[in-house]
Amino acid sequence: MSNILVDLHRTGGNSYNGLYHFCYQLGKHLASETPGDMHLHFYVPKNQRSLFGKNVHYVTQYSLHKYFHQLTGRFDIWHVATTLSWYRPYGSKTANIYTIHDLNFLFEEEYTQAIKTRYLSLIQQRINRADYLTFISEFARRQAMEHLNVESKPYRIIYNGCNVPEQIIAPPGHIPDKPFLFSIGQFHSRKNFHVLPALLVGNDYELIIAGMNDFPYTARVIEQAKELDVMDRVKLIGAISEQEKFWYYKNCLAFAFPSVGEGFGLPVLEAMYFGKPVFLSRHTSLPEVGGDLAYYFDDFDPRCMKAVFENGMHHYECKRPQEKIIQRAKSFNWKNAADEYLEVYRKFLDK
Repeated sequence: MSNILVDLHRTGGNSYNGLYHFCYQLGKHLASETPGDMHLHFYVPKNQRSLFGKNVHYVTQYSLHKYFHQLTGRFDIWHVATTLSWYRPYGSKTANIYTIHDLNFLFEEEYTQAIKTRYLSLIQQRINRADYLTFISEFARRQAMEHLNVESKPYRIIYNGCNVPEQIIAPPGHIPDKPFLFSIGQFHSRKNFHVLPALLVGNDYELIIAGMNDFPYTARVIEQAKELDVMDRVKLIGAISEQEKFWYYKNCLAFAFPSVGEGFGLPVLEAMYFGKPVFLSRHTSLPEVGGDLAYYFDDFDPRCMKAVFENGMHHYECKRPQEKIIQRAKSFNWKNAADEYLEVYRKFLDK
């Protein structure tokens, strides 16, 4: 019986973060898909040792493991499932699979060049000791090829799945009394939220942006809304629950996501799952997710954005592509992702 460790320690972190949801969904679906000849061990914080049920194996994560973990030799495979995990196997007999999500920090105004250089160095170290790489999008692979040395490593692109509601969708604290546009994410500069208030000019819509917003970039969003005289219709509602998030997806007029730094873009699929029109940046990985069923901002000039939005809504209302949008979202599913990771594990077990 083969022993495989999957590093999902980010389930102990910020539950509003995309890496948390990646780790949770991957662990959940691996637990239900595991073949009988594999023992999967989930590397998680102590308080998450029941997250994927009682019939799976857990290894408790401790900070000291950054420096040494004496039991790593018992694993045939160690899957480092997040880009900047500090944990790894000690010993050459354990195959090391490394998932690269993105290099988003390169797009962050908040980071100095020195920090960006350091992060690239740390990721290169992880690539150097990896036996196999996986990427969550073709864009993530191209980005790594541009900034890092990955040419000699075998790899596979494994897309994330679409997160779907697991509980009853609950009404949020703020219920708009007029049609609204929705967006979500932590308020970092790469999310580019400050361009969205322009979509409110000339109409009576609200713009609701959910996500942790106690960051300096939030002031830029507010400043832009005030400059356009739409601040009374821009609602920055902070972090919300999963049930509230899906309520906003279900009831919004449209979803807008102008990010310039995404390795994948899970919120886009979540909105598409409800058949909503999605308006996206053409940057990074987002066209891989939205395909030809999304509407794209080619630049962020307010007049151009307004034209894309108005033409897109007209097309959506006339052509009514809701069912196609829903089917595209469902084509990205976590069962398939888990099966593909299991296939990668088997590459090393069959050697």
